[in-house]
Amino acid sequence: MSFGTHSASFDGAEARPVEVQVQLAGGQMPVFMVVGLADKAVAESRERVRAAFAAIGLSLPAQRLIVNLAPADRPKEGAHYDLPIAIGLMAAMGVIPADAAREHLAMGELGLDGSIAPAPGALPAAMLANAKELGFICPEACGPEAAWAGGDLSILAPASLIQLVNHFKGGQALARPAPGALKEAAAVKDLAEVRGQETAKRALEIAAAGAHNMLMVGPPGSGKSMLAERLPGILPPLSAQELLEVSMIQSVAGLVERGELCRSRPMRAPHHSASMAAMVGGGIRIRPGEASLAHHGVLFLDELPEFHPQVLDSLRQPLETAQIAVARANARVTYPARFQLIAAMNPCKCGWGGQDGQACARGPKCAAGYQARVSGPLMDRIDLQIEVPPVTAADLALPPAPEGSKEVAARVAAARQAQEERGCLNARLSGEMLDRVCAPDEAGRALISQAAQAMGLTARGYHRVLRTARTIADLDGCDGLRRIHIAEALSARRATPAGQAASRPAPMLDPRFAGAGR
Repeated sequence: MSFGTHSASFDGAEARPVEVQVQLAGGQMPVFMVVGLADKAVAESRERVRAAFAAIGLSLPAQRLIVNLAPADRPKEGAHYDLPIAIGLMAAMGVIPADAAREHLAMGELGLDGSIAPAPGALPAAMLANAKELGFICPEACGPEAAWAGGDLSILAPASLIQLVNHFKGGQALARPAPGALKEAAAVKDLAEVRGQETAKRALEIAAAGAHNMLMVGPPGSGKSMLAERLPGILPPLSAQELLEVSMIQSVAGLVERGELCRSRPMRAPHHSASMAAMVGGGIRIRPGEASLAHHGVLFLDELPEFHPQVLDSLRQPLETAQIAVARANARVTYPARFQLIAAMNPCKCGWGGQDGQACARGPKCAAGYQARVSGPLMDRIDLQIEVPPVTAADLALPPAPEGSKEVAARVAAARQAQEERGCLNARLSGEMLDRVCAPDEAGRALISQAAQAMGLTARGYHRVLRTARTIADLDGCDGLRRIHIAEALSARRATPAGQAASRPAPMLDPRFAGAGR
């Protein structure tokens, strides 16, 4: 006769059901086998379960013990199968009721002293249990995280195996854990602290309002990283659905502490030495990479050309599809990756190429070779490509800007509200909606047609200019798309392809600063 319980495996950020079947069979020699395409961590659960049982005064029967993790053809990874295996064995031994074991989904790692250690993935596993109408058993440390699954899900969060046994025997009642705290957004730096750089601030506002990708090019010390650090302060908080998606990815990655969730958008800033697996996900146990951890947030790549070219090109597909599929010989895992790319780079290796009053050590060749490390197809996917000039002493002597992050965030929120009413953020417009929402007036159509030929815009670049112009119009509170919006969007896109000795890109045309009329 077989006994068992339920557990979960993870396919990206989603949990998949696994049935843990336990059978006690006669035999000449006692054997403890775990089958079902288990990895090394799962195979080693035999010794952890044996030691945990000994710690609470139980001994395994001198029989042939077979644990099957079904379906057998799906890889099983991680130490979170310890607890469901132990529960199945205790049900087979009569220590706990067999019906109670079958009515729960469990996950958790056992310590040699019988304690139950936390394991990643509690939130998606709890959501699976809720969908299957099962109770959920997890470590005490994961209880607040699992409670976010909501509904009337029955959750048991014992700290040790003996607490779980006592609960099922009626000697101790385990209360349902409360959800963890919803953390307030961490204090962010204010945009008012940035002196000068009005053009770059305007570009940052446009990028935030429409979720556009942006590249800042400028010499060292011009404030590129400083501007990027202030982007989270003007972005709206995560919606309820976005919070759930982000939290599930963080749960699988083991980044949720004490069940605390945060509505501020994630911002990931990997070092330029990051490998491809670190950027898009992978490894022996396929884990989410920086691109997926930045889902519904910002991926900031400082010193862009210093990243390995293959690592940068690996982002081209997720920038279009908003997901990453990591394929291996025995598995294919898909992670969501809808991130906003913000990048910064120097104009050349020495940092001063093309700047007034400065000399580049190797002339135009330095800039051409340095910028060639970023491929043209990746550059074509970046909507805003602006120059950040050096900050002068006169700029530093200016008083603080009258507008800070609070005022800019209000305009960004209003622009995003208009986009939500249309049903899609501007950076994601496509098809019929793109044609309908981004149709310019006659003067604007003539301008973008001339610019597309003069600048050599691809079809992708043409549509990205239209999307950016739509965001500028939303910030102005304008229903139509006018020539002035097209002009500002075009001025924010470098005409010179990466890899060529570039002249300085034109500054952004902002009617508030340039005095342009309608």
